[in-house]
Amino acid sequence: MHSRQHRQRQRLKLILIFAVFSAPMVAAWGMVKWGVGIPDRHTAHGEVRLQLPPLNEWPLTVDATNNDDAWTLAFDCSLQCDERMDELWRLHRALGREAPRLTRLRIGGDFEELPGEVSGQWSEVPDWQEDNSVWLLDPFGRPALAFDANVASRDILDDIRHLFKVNPL
Repeated sequence: MHSRQHRQRQRLKLILIFAVFSAPMVAAWGMVKWGVGIPDRHTAHGEVRLQLPPLNEWPLTVDATNNDDAWTLAFDCSLQCDERMDELWRLHRALGREAPRLTRLRIGGDFEELPGEVSGQWSEVPDWQEDNSVWLLDPFGRPALAFDANVASRDILDDIRHLFKVNPL
């Protein structure tokens, strides 16, 4: 009788050990699956779009390749261009001392370039282009994040600041 209780207690201990060590994995899976418990300050507001080509393969009329270590904020200026230009210019200024790490590339629109901006046109509109989209590209011209027209500029600014923080000079 005593050995049977001892075996049951040992099995219970083993089950509890498995439960203790597997509970964090189950909790992490649940957080990812249902988006519960993920802090908002660490989630990107943009989408990672790996299918986008590098900047040097974009069908642009301007050579937008970057020779320095600056990130590129490319934006389509097909709708509400004046507002979008001003909004992203203010975003660039809000970076403060980090502003030289970013260049803006305006694609479309017939407006005069704002300070710190390069303008170009689509030579042909690619199938992945969306009106008023914003793309953040790393210093090598690879797309890092894509933002649609509904994302607020302060959310884009938060993502840029986070990327600059985790990618120091």
